[in-house]
Amino acid sequence: MKQNVRDFLAHSPAANAVTTLDLGAGRQVTIWEHRDDRVFYDGPQGHAFSLYLQGGYGTRRLDRGAGSGQPGTVCILPEGHRSNWEITTPCRFIHLYMPDDRLRSSFAAIHDRDARQLDLPEVTFAEMPGLAGPLNALAQAAMTGDRLLADTGLAELIGQLGGCRIVLRGGLPPRLLRLLEDWIEVHPGETIRLEDLARIADLSPFHLNRMFKASKGIAPHAWITLKRIDCAKAMLRDHVPIIETALACGFSSQSHFTRTFRAHTGTTPAIFRLTYNGG
Repeated sequence: MKQNVRDFLAHSPAANAVTTLDLGAGRQVTIWEHRDDRVFYDGPQGHAFSLYLQGGYGTRRLDRGAGSGQPGTVCILPEGHRSNWEITTPCRFIHLYMPDDRLRSSFAAIHDRDARQLDLPEVTFAEMPGLAGPLNALAQAAMTGDRLLADTGLAELIGQLGGCRIVLRGGLPPRLLRLLEDWIEVHPGETIRLEDLARIADLSPFHLNRMFKASKGIAPHAWITLKRIDCAKAMLRDHVPIIETALACGFSSQSHFTRTFRAHTGTTPAIFRLTYNGG
């Protein structure tokens, strides 16, 4: 099983995870303290965004020549990259970890663009206020457990990511994607099968699945689950009872809803409702 950046760092006795906030679906925020170490990231799974909160002056990349960190500078470590780091003085930094499929699906949803257009360059010790602000918010959220602030910071960060102009082949046209999204949103409580979507798109289930995943970054069943989670969040904010929310959003039972909700958000429906509207 491939390791992410957090896994590599966790193996070092010189790195201390001060606090961690689980955002669900493999998304995680961790604040680290680190000193006197060497770390080599060898093709990690998922992406990592980093912001130095304190120190960093003694941190440098041995494979990138001159330059060192300092408070407020940002690093982006894309999936599969390789980097070699030396840390000689104490520093404190935040990492945001994002699986590739969740980053691309969120990019597609927030920017209303094809997931393949996400352009995520490798960045080291850069002044990037557009990313530093959201990462600072995520650091505060991790320290306080404020999930609303974390959701806001995450959305703002993804909103700052750029896209690239590429020739797209094999995906679904925007008109057809909107048709499928609209149909999913008005049938959240129903059993939705791949055949249903394929019939609407006038494609075979095989081709619909492949083309949808190319455009959205995740398969149709995973996208439907995300839409059901969004539906549930809205109902919980409106004080709808949990069991009613579960059934209305297409979950077979309250326990099924709770397991799925926790897996995708890092918290339970009951805690989410308390957090967002005081119960």
